[in-house]
Amino acid sequence: MDKKSRPYLIGRFFDGISSGLFMMALPWIMLQTPNMGTFVALVALSCTLVSFALTPYFSAIIDRYSRKRVLLINQCIQASVAFTVVFCSLLNWDSVWLLASAQLLFWVSSNVGWNANNAFTQENYSKNQYAKISGQQEVVMQATTLGSGALGILLLAQWGMLEFALFAALASSLSALAYALTPYRRKLRTPQQQPTFGSNWQQLKTELRFRRRFYTVVFLSALTYPMLTYLSKLVPIWFTEQHIDGYWFAAYNLCFGMGSLMTGIVVSRILNRWQAPKLIQFALYTITGLLFAMSVSSPLPLVLLTIGFGFFNALNRISRTNWMHHEVDMRIRGRIDGAISMFSTLCQSLGYVVIALLTHAQITVWGFYLAAISMLLVALFIQRLNRPEVCTEQVLG
Repeated sequence: MDKKSRPYLIGRFFDGISSGLFMMALPWIMLQTPNMGTFVALVALSCTLVSFALTPYFSAIIDRYSRKRVLLINQCIQASVAFTVVFCSLLNWDSVWLLASAQLLFWVSSNVGWNANNAFTQENYSKNQYAKISGQQEVVMQATTLGSGALGILLLAQWGMLEFALFAALASSLSALAYALTPYRRKLRTPQQQPTFGSNWQQLKTELRFRRRFYTVVFLSALTYPMLTYLSKLVPIWFTEQHIDGYWFAAYNLCFGMGSLMTGIVVSRILNRWQAPKLIQFALYTITGLLFAMSVSSPLPLVLLTIGFGFFNALNRISRTNWMHHEVDMRIRGRIDGAISMFSTLCQSLGYVVIALLTHAQITVWGFYLAAISMLLVALFIQRLNRPEVCTEQVLG
């Protein structure tokens, strides 16, 4: 690992462990108060809506200012929020509204951090380094996911809000320090005349229209994220209906993280050997097959198949991100990622509606079939877009 990547990856590690554990603890602590289930669900919905509404503004900020500064300020905001919760807890001023506000700020800032990290990576690294840093980022991200899950299992029953907030504050502070120490080669400079919000998104619209085929493939491949969140709600509901123990769902999450971690270890070699469009297409077809297999499985095969789902989900995401590093103009990268995020959030919300309808009709298992069919249609359409004659038509058009 080179000197430039070490502090950056340390920053990502503490960022992930802080937000992961804190975001897990906040709804759990709120649910300790009786009859708070509806409130927690409404808070999650509010976080999604606010994040969706603010994404265009924050995406423009990522493209306008230093990406390193955005990452640094983001972590300082998270540390300040966590320290505020610590202060209020010490004075017994804590309430569910305080925790809901903290969850909203962490939720929005985490989404900003995700998009800023993609733009920062593209700007701060050269093209021959993208594959290697992508694999290292995946290993760090999955390590924090697994670490947050393991710590959560151990600490949710023992810690209160004070301890979780203090941990998050310290971790976010360490992340900010690591980002501050990260060498940064800024390639973009803030123009003297700042573009308006409307002109920012007009430029994005022109870019999307000019390269329709490329961005159609990119946006469709991003549907694996709402598919992941869809399964994270569908699987525990199906387990509950089948009277399957909750430890199986913990095993499901663990196996998904293990599969993604394996991708991080080998992905740099895969990216150097095959082209991103083919990898995306292959990953989506494999995910389709795994979803069909999961729909007819008992708990043990389903959990084991999740390792493969985690591997190919990560392969699709990293291939897409790495492809974008090479193809997207870094001056608009923040806005491109923002548009993808808004598209994913919209599909994610539709997925939750589908689950609610299936559960109400007592046909929850059909959720797996619908997921598999949806991914199959996406894979078939991407295969058509990847055909040479279609690519030629798009270039000539």
